[in-house]
Amino acid sequence: MSTDTISPVKEKPKAKPKWLRVKLPTGKKYTELRSLVDKYDLHTICTSGSCPNMGECWSEGTATFMILGNVCTRSCGFCGVKTGRPETVDWDEPEKVARSIKIMGIKHAVVTSVDRDDLKDMGSIIWAETVKAIRRMNPETTLETLVPDFQGNERNIDRIVEVMPEVVSHNMETVKRLTREVRIQAKYDRSLEVLRYLKQQGVNRTKSGIMLGLGEKEDEVIQTLHDLRSVDVDVVTIGQYLQPSKKHLPVKQFITPDQFKKYEAIGLDLGFRHVESSALVRSSYKAHKHID
Repeated sequence: MSTDTISPVKEKPKAKPKWLRVKLPTGKKYTELRSLVDKYDLHTICTSGSCPNMGECWSEGTATFMILGNVCTRSCGFCGVKTGRPETVDWDEPEKVARSIKIMGIKHAVVTSVDRDDLKDMGSIIWAETVKAIRRMNPETTLETLVPDFQGNERNIDRIVEVMPEVVSHNMETVKRLTREVRIQAKYDRSLEVLRYLKQQGVNRTKSGIMLGLGEKEDEVIQTLHDLRSVDVDVVTIGQYLQPSKKHLPVKQFITPDQFKKYEAIGLDLGFRHVESSALVRSSYKAHKHID
C-alpha cells in the first residue's frame, strides 16, 4: 500500500464579477479627508472595515466615524475590524469627532463604533457624549448613529434615545440561520428586540442592514425583511459580503444585480421608507437620503 498522502484541495476564492469593480480613491477632497483623519488620529469604519465605497464617499466629502477605538471585543467572522483587548476609553474623542465634522463641513454625519463588552456601560456614555458634542459644535448637522446591541441592556440603549439622533441604525448583518456562524457573540432575536425597543421609545427613524453571499437562501432573506418590518424598521440596506482576508468567512455566492433589484422591490412592497439594495451598498452608503 502506498504511504503517499493526498493533500486536501483548497477551494479557490471566487473571482469577483464585473459589477463589483470600484475605482481607487483619488481626488483633492479624498486627500484632504485622509490628511484630516491622520492628523486627529480618528478611526473611520471606511478604513478599518475596508469599505469598497471609501473612494467615492471620501471624494464627495463624506465619511463615517468609528468611536471607542479600532479594536473590537467581538470576533465576527465577516468583519475586517481588529479584535482583541481594546485600549482605554479616550474621553476627548467626542470633541475630536465634533471638531473634525466642523472642519470638514459635513451636513449629515454617520457615527458607528466597535463593540465594547469590556466596559460596564458598553460604551454608551461615550456614544451619548459624542452626539452631544457634535450637536454643540455643529447645530445644523443631522446625525445617524449605527449602534451595537449593547447586549440588549435598556439603560444603555436609553442613552442613545435621550440624545435623539435623526436616524438610529443597528445591523442584523445576516439571516437567522447563519447568525451564530457570522456574528458569534450576537443573537438574531436580541438585535430585533433592540430595534423594536428603539422605535417604542420614540426614535423617529430606525434602520438596519444585511449582507448577502454567505450562504443564505432567498426565502431566508425575505423572512428577515418581514422580521424587520414587524418591529417597524424604516430603512434597510442590502449589500454583497466581501471577504476582508483569508481568515474571514469565504464568499459563498456573488448576488446578481437583478436579484438585488428583486429584494428592493420586495422591501418597498413591505413598506420600508427606503431600501438600498445593490452589490456595493454598505450601511452608511448615501445615508443622507435616509432622514427624509
